[in-house]
Amino acid sequence: MRWEGNRQSDNVEDRRSGSGGGGGGGFGFGGKSIGIGTIVIALIAWGVFGINPLTTIGVLGGGGQPAQVQQQGPAQKPPAGDTKAAFVSTVLASTEDAWAQVFRDGGAQYRAPRLVLYRGVTPTACGTGQAAMGPFYCPGDQKVYLDMNFFDTLSRQLGAPGDFAQAYVIAHEVAHHVQTLLGITQKVDAMRGRTSQSQQNALSVRVELQADCFAGIWANKSQQAKNWLEQGDIESAMNAAARIGDDAIQRQQTGTVRPDSFTHGSSAQRQRWFTTGLKTGNVQACDTFNTQAL
Repeated sequence: MRWEGNRQSDNVEDRRSGSGGGGGGGFGFGGKSIGIGTIVIALIAWGVFGINPLTTIGVLGGGGQPAQVQQQGPAQKPPAGDTKAAFVSTVLASTEDAWAQVFRDGGAQYRAPRLVLYRGVTPTACGTGQAAMGPFYCPGDQKVYLDMNFFDTLSRQLGAPGDFAQAYVIAHEVAHHVQTLLGITQKVDAMRGRTSQSQQNALSVRVELQADCFAGIWANKSQQAKNWLEQGDIESAMNAAARIGDDAIQRQQTGTVRPDSFTHGSSAQRQRWFTTGLKTGNVQACDTFNTQAL
C-alpha cells in the first residue's frame, strides 16, 4: 500500500501522552453503574475488532443516554515524524475523501468523525474506553478510538499483518460513523430493546456486515482516486476479515462454534460483504437488512 505522500487528516486527536483519564474503574451509561459481568460479556463479544463494545454494554445495561465525558485539555496533534500516526492520519483522510464523494453524489454533505489515539484507557461519550476492547466507534461523540498496540495484536496473534489490513480496521470503524449519519445506528438501537438476545445478535451481525461492505466501498473509491494498492493488499484485507469472523474467533477460543451467538458474522460472510462493497462501490448494494442470504 503506497500511502506515503498522500494527504493527512487534521481530524486526529492524540491522547497518548496523557494519563488516559476515565477514572472510576467502570463504565457508565445514563448514570447507571455497569457490573463486571457485563464488562466481561462485552469483551467476549468484541470479536477482536469491528465491534462497538460500548454499544454492547449499553444494551446489557438497559440503554439510556451516553455518559458525560470528563473535560479534556486542548486536543493535541500527533507529533511530527511519528510514522504510525502519519499512516493512521493518511488512511483517515482517504475515508474522508471517499465518503465525501459518496455523500456528494447523493446530494448530501459528509461530516467526518475525529479519530482519537490513546493508550490503555480514555474517556468517551459512551463510557470509559479500554484498549482491551480493540478499536471502536462511539456514536455519542462521533469519534473513532484506537490504541495502536492493537495493530501488533492483529499481526502477531491473529495472523493478519500488513498496512492494508490495518487500513481496513480504520475503514470499518469509520463505516459505523457513516451508519450513524445515515440514521441506521439509531434505528437498530431503537429495535434492540424490543427483541430477544438471539434477535439482538442477529441485528448486530447485519450492522457489522454492512460496516464491512462500507469498508469495501472505501477501498473502491480510494483506489480509484489514488491507485495506491499493491499486489497482495486486497488479500491482506480478506485475510483480516477471515481471522476475525465469529466462527474463527470462537473456534480459536473455545473449540466450539455457536452461530446463534454470532454478533459480527462468519469469516465467509465478512469476506463476502467486504468484496461486495469493493466491487460495486455502491451503498445500496450494502443493504444487509433486507436480504435473507447473508
